[in-house]
Amino acid sequence: MTVVYLTIDTEYSSALAAEPGAVSREENFRRMIAGDVAGGEAGITYQMDVLERHGHRGVFFVDPMPALVWGVQAIADVVGPIVARGHDVQLHCHPEWLALAGDANPLGDRTGRNMHEFTLADQVEILTYARDTLIAAGAPAPIAFRAGNYGANDDTLRALARIGIAYDTSHCPGFAASDCQIALGSEDRRPLRHCGVIEVPIGCIEAVNGDLRHGQLTALSMREMTAAIRHARDHDIASLTLVSHSFELLCRDRLRVNRILCRRFDRLCHAIETMRGVSVATYTSHPPQVSKRQTPAPVLPHDSVRTTLRIAEQALSNALYS
Repeated sequence: MTVVYLTIDTEYSSALAAEPGAVSREENFRRMIAGDVAGGEAGITYQMDVLERHGHRGVFFVDPMPALVWGVQAIADVVGPIVARGHDVQLHCHPEWLALAGDANPLGDRTGRNMHEFTLADQVEILTYARDTLIAAGAPAPIAFRAGNYGANDDTLRALARIGIAYDTSHCPGFAASDCQIALGSEDRRPLRHCGVIEVPIGCIEAVNGDLRHGQLTALSMREMTAAIRHARDHDIASLTLVSHSFELLCRDRLRVNRILCRRFDRLCHAIETMRGVSVATYTSHPPQVSKRQTPAPVLPHDSVRTTLRIAEQALSNALYS
């Protein structure tokens, strides 16, 4: 059985909260969390509706850092519906909120965009605040973490180990331009122990010229994702992690629903539901296991037809929804 983790980074926008032109907390929630925009609603409630219709539960990595600006209730409004519906809440963190926190910044005047920009001691303080705030907002104690922008380093993992979080999933082998500075390579594609935690890499497929492409809803077509899942199953790969965001089914301006992406998400969930030898799991129900195999996990080979169809679909999406 191959387990698929459908993970959704769930976050307010620090850009929308920054002056000049800052929007209210309620407007930020509407666009980035609820996805309540022109053409309907396509945020976390819609995502949970789709997941549940196909018998799945998602892993929502929730960022509690906006509580520095708006208080814990801003995070409780996110966490509450997810917990009430039986989905998994784990820890996410965008430290750029420190720059908006003023006197509430637990590090004083120290700020940064990514976790790797901070010392180990500062990362322990940031992650302790984030974990405690997530729990105060109504989430169970998290056991897994993903850095905003994938921007972790080895000290992030050491900090997670110090505060009792056992899993990290910030290593993205298929995204060469990510901000991740964890000392692992593109060949590290199976869960492994590293710096005191279990690192769970983001899934990927082979792209043109032997490069890799990461397993994100906006980066791969439905054909590519389902082919990657079948490939993992057929090669006895225990788990595959896919990534989305609370706002990812919207247009880039976060003001309209992107119907092409909504259909992609729905069809992906349906395909997994009907796929033999595959199930969807959460970190709470079925946490990832360290692989006993030392060789790199094989990735789905590049296929020019799938790539061409994805590019065509993306061109249509850009034409209709940019």
